[in-house]
Amino acid sequence: MAVMIFCRARRFLFLICLALASAVLHAQAPAQPPSSASAKQAKKLTPPPDSGIESGAVTNGVYHNKTLALSCTIPPGWVLRTDEMNARDEQRIEAEKDKADVGQGAPPPASAEGAKVLLAAFSRPPEAKGEDVNASILIAAERAAAYPGLKEAAQYFGPLIEVAKAQGFTMDEDPYDIAIGNKTLVRGDFHKDVGSRVMRQSTLAMLTHGYAISITVIGGTDDEVEDLVDGISFSPNAK
Repeated sequence: MAVMIFCRARRFLFLICLALASAVLHAQAPAQPPSSASAKQAKKLTPPPDSGIESGAVTNGVYHNKTLALSCTIPPGWVLRTDEMNARDEQRIEAEKDKADVGQGAPPPASAEGAKVLLAAFSRPPEAKGEDVNASILIAAERAAAYPGLKEAAQYFGPLIEVAKAQGFTMDEDPYDIAIGNKTLVRGDFHKDVGSRVMRQSTLAMLTHGYAISITVIGGTDDEVEDLVDGISFSPNAK
């Protein structure tokens, strides 16, 4: 089975793992006041290098990506951390390469270098103190070629499930198809007990333009997660 092949390949979705870790309850000191994601001027995001997918931009609280024909509504007051997450991941990859060059560790997997965050938005800065779940939206792109034999989005849930389990999440049920406009994606729902609260995560995946695209939303309630999913749309000309 193709899913087992992906598990044995030991690829790791670093960016999704980072987002899951960032959404956990924090006990650190509050960060600087967040800047609103609904600023009137468009904020262009750093594009993935050598990518056939544009980076997209946020305008008036909505993320737009023409390549994917995708729009995603960001709740008012949320903060964007897309560029920061990409920079941190690039630094980590370079550090792993340096260690590998001197024989102190294994080089980063090919999938790590091909993965980029297109959008990372949080209800508060990930390092800020909070008593509730830090709701978040993460859209990531990974080269499909990093997973030999990957033919459909459902297969991509092999490594996705492993990442979620590594972060302490339990899957609610098997992945299932979900239609958004004229686009069909595969969705998986997870939950994690965090003290007296429950963190809920839903990930939607699709294959397009030679990439595996994952859209992950995290919230403290089912309604919060569904509201975030409802903010995702595809234009009628999406293929």
